[in-house]
Amino acid sequence: MSQQNVKEKVKETDLKPQVYKDPRPAEFFDRYHAKARRGIGFIYDVVRVILTPPTILFYRARAIGVENVPSSGPVIVTPNHFSQMDHFFAAVYLRRKVQFMAKSQLFSNGFVKWVFYHGGVFPVRRGYDDKEAFTTAHTVLGRDGAVLMYAEGGRSRSGDLGTPKRGVGKLALESGAPVVPVAIHGSLGVRAWKRLHMPKVTIQYGEPLTFPVKQDPTREEQKQVAEQVFDHVRAMYVDLEENGRASVLRRIREGLPAGSPEPDPASARSRP
Repeated sequence: MSQQNVKEKVKETDLKPQVYKDPRPAEFFDRYHAKARRGIGFIYDVVRVILTPPTILFYRARAIGVENVPSSGPVIVTPNHFSQMDHFFAAVYLRRKVQFMAKSQLFSNGFVKWVFYHGGVFPVRRGYDDKEAFTTAHTVLGRDGAVLMYAEGGRSRSGDLGTPKRGVGKLALESGAPVVPVAIHGSLGVRAWKRLHMPKVTIQYGEPLTFPVKQDPTREEQKQVAEQVFDHVRAMYVDLEENGRASVLRRIREGLPAGSPEPDPASARSRP
């Protein structure tokens, strides 16, 4: 199935309507933040053991540039987002554990909430000024942990890459932690799979980006950093889309440079 056909299937899929504001009070999520700030529980390893074989075998997931993710110290991992499986795709080849920032609406099913609670996942209430989510993220980074934060702020529902939100720029500037842009290619097919046809997923990790620390960055500064990070995500994704995994790997093995990140024209026009 071509990528274009996958996009058409996704657009035909009846996705649940987006709920941008969680009606539950902020206090409902306090226990998840408190637990995430203490670290990752045992369930992380259990989920990794269960999901690694199907992730690698069924989805043929392969990674490029894993060495770009620092083995220690604070780091923000920033992928694009098409599928609920992206959490696992982004982390399956990493030796270190990652704590995920997930939209609060996912904290609904009892079993899922239990897994999230013990797995170090913490919520962000989209549509609100959720200071608790960023306090938790800073706490994780402050103890040299890894935080995964989607640049687009949520799944793309169009089948195309979305638009970066300010959040990753805010966290990067306030913390000074390096940001690793990640392109996940093929996970769109998880939402449009056919019987006996599973998508081939490639996860490419770019070189870490660092930004000067700013205690109170402006909205424009946050936006500029988020766009800069996502330019790298977009460049890797388009490279994989146009040239394929084998070509990208061959070029890296031969020591040939990748193309410079091409910014989204609309975002480029918005910059000074």
